[in-house]
Amino acid sequence: MGKLYVVPTPVGNLEDITLRALKLLKECDLILAEDTRTSGFLLKHFGIETHMQSHHKFNEHQSAMHMAERMKGGETMALISDAGTPAISDPGFLLVRECIQAGVAVECLPGATAFVPALVESGLPNDRFCFEGFLPPKKGRQTRLKLLAEESRTMVFYESPYRVVKTLTQLAEYMGDERAASVSREISKMFAETVRGTLRELTVHFTEKEPRGEFVIVVAGK
Repeated sequence: MGKLYVVPTPVGNLEDITLRALKLLKECDLILAEDTRTSGFLLKHFGIETHMQSHHKFNEHQSAMHMAERMKGGETMALISDAGTPAISDPGFLLVRECIQAGVAVECLPGATAFVPALVESGLPNDRFCFEGFLPPKKGRQTRLKLLAEESRTMVFYESPYRVVKTLTQLAEYMGDERAASVSREISKMFAETVRGTLRELTVHFTEKEPRGEFVIVVAGK
C-alpha cells in the first residue's frame, strides 16, 4: 500500500519550504503538481528530479480515482499546488477523499499557507475566525455578503489583484465603511505589504495605488 503526502510549498520566499518537504519530494515515486511549469522552478532550485504529473482543477475529477488506485497498488505520491497548502482554495480535496475511500493513508505536512501570516499581521482578533477563501465571482455573491455582514468572527478572504478594489467596495457596502480590516499582499516576497484601516480607507488606498500580487483580505467581525 502506498501513501499520499500533501506537501505545502512556499507562497513567496523559497526558503520557507521545510526540510521534511524537500526530503519527501526527492523520495516519493511521483509528484502531482497543479502546474508543472510553476513547480518546475521550485524543484530545479532544490535539485529535485522526481517525475511530475499535472493534477489541477480541470482534470482532478478524472484523475483522482486513478491516482488513488495507483497508490493502493503501492506507489507513494506527493501532492503540491503552485503555492501554499494544497486543497486550501486549490485542488486537492477530491484526491484526498478518493484516497481515504480507497483505504490509502493520507498525511498533510505542516507548512506555508497564505492566510495565517495575513491573519496574525492584521492585528484583528484571531482566537476565532472564519476562512472564506474566494467569494463567488457572480452567482451567490450578494447572498454570501449579506450573510457575512452578520458574522461576529474575523473573516479571511483571498482575492486577485484584478478584483480587490471591487471586493473591498462591496465589503464596505454590506459591512459598513468604518469596519476595521487589513489587506496583505505578496506574503513573504520582496515587496510584501500589509495595509490596515477601515474598509473605506483601504478601498481608497488600492484605488489610488494599482493592486499587484496576490491578496489576503482580513475583516473584523460585527
